[in-house]
Amino acid sequence: MKKSNLKVIKIGKTLFNYEKKILIKDLTLDLKLGYFDFEKNKPQKVKFTLEIDYRDKKPTNDKDLKSIVNYDKIVKLIKKLVKNKHYNFLETLAEDVFDELFKDKRIDKINLQIEKLEIMKDCSSVGIEISKKRTHEKL
Repeated sequence: MKKSNLKVIKIGKTLFNYEKKILIKDLTLDLKLGYFDFEKNKPQKVKFTLEIDYRDKKPTNDKDLKSIVNYDKIVKLIKKLVKNKHYNFLETLAEDVFDELFKDKRIDKINLQIEKLEIMKDCSSVGIEISKKRTHEKL
């Protein structure tokens, strides 16, 4: 009888790719923000809304905070960014938020909305919305 060249391969756990989203809605802070002199004198109410898409190859471990992108950490990070710095433009504030959040390599895309709530009488808010997606291309 001739010996077969076939090998038996054992299949382990199935590998999954998780697409997860963190939602932070209406984080409202008092901060100094604005280009004009009257905006530099006193803090104004600013609202942040974020959608953060991230990928993971593992399910969440219920006993390990590092197994998730932690929304509390994100809120604290934004508060720390605006605490002692004056930003002239919403766009430059947004770039600092992006720079900090993208340090987590799991984060793939961020949709960030920042609104000034008290700057114009005829509007409940004015602001910006910017989406930024990680690219894996090199410059």
